[in-house]
Amino acid sequence: MQITQRKPQPSRRIRATLAIFGVAATACCAAYAQGGYPARPVSLVVGFAAGGSTDKLARLLAKEMQDALGQQVVVENRPGAAGNIAAQYVAQAAPDGYTLFMATLSSQAINPWIYQKLAFDPIKSFEPVALVARYPLVVAVNPSLPAQTSAELLAYMRANPGKVFFSSAGSGSPGHLSGELVKSMARVDLTHVAYKGGGPAMLAAMGGEVTMTIETIPAMIPHVKSGKLKGLAVTSGQRSPALPQLPTLSESGLAGFEVTSWAGIAAPAKTPPDVLETLQAAVGKALAQPKLKSAMEADGALPSYLPGKQFQDFTAAELKRWGEVVRSANVKAE
Repeated sequence: MQITQRKPQPSRRIRATLAIFGVAATACCAAYAQGGYPARPVSLVVGFAAGGSTDKLARLLAKEMQDALGQQVVVENRPGAAGNIAAQYVAQAAPDGYTLFMATLSSQAINPWIYQKLAFDPIKSFEPVALVARYPLVVAVNPSLPAQTSAELLAYMRANPGKVFFSSAGSGSPGHLSGELVKSMARVDLTHVAYKGGGPAMLAAMGGEVTMTIETIPAMIPHVKSGKLKGLAVTSGQRSPALPQLPTLSESGLAGFEVTSWAGIAAPAKTPPDVLETLQAAVGKALAQPKLKSAMEADGALPSYLPGKQFQDFTAAELKRWGEVVRSANVKAE
């Protein structure tokens, strides 16, 4: 007679326990397969002080992004060196999607040409998430200036060579380089005066220390509407819905003139593709919200969604363009 030995069977309690662990493991693996990102709050680093246009945009965006991501998005201000300090901090952060950078025209396309040594590369040190917004700049003058239109301002510049001083937020700022483009395209003699920030630059124009100032539209709107500054033109290709009465410089005699400051989100190089896709989708969903679009447009920002490679190509083109302007004007960092 052949005797078959029965294998010992686990008890009912053990089988139930194993089943529970199996379900948990399956859920865990499924979550991992879907990326499991984000599992904790995300930091959005801004290279400028709280209250500025970039900071304000970041906070509006963060609020909508966290609804899409299901995790808090915290704005972290690391001002200094026209955004370089924040850019370096993010470039050196872990590439896990939890530390993001509010990249700007200054940090990614202008600063690399005017600062001798940077601890980051504007293209290689980052993975592009998405372009978020573009900002026209406003050309404004002291209210006492006789020019009532941008065309009259250009005529005034030509009639007063070397006597027109314009202020900006600093050497190499978008306002400064916009003024340099006006000089070259209109063939006028303007003198630049650099201030430490857009606020002091606008105050200088209000007080008559300079004739003219060029600054981003979010900062300019209250002063133009109050009459403390006389807005004469915007630098974008189209008029701004926030100040529709102002013509473009292109309309005013500088055909083809177009300058917009901009902001987007970038992550450290080598951030995983699935994390980038999650972030891109969150940004796209945020910008599609009517509430966010209205808030941005009221502040003068133009919602501009360019994800991934499109944003990278845009940044590379801007880097090339502003390098030519910086070299032509021989701009140096202060």
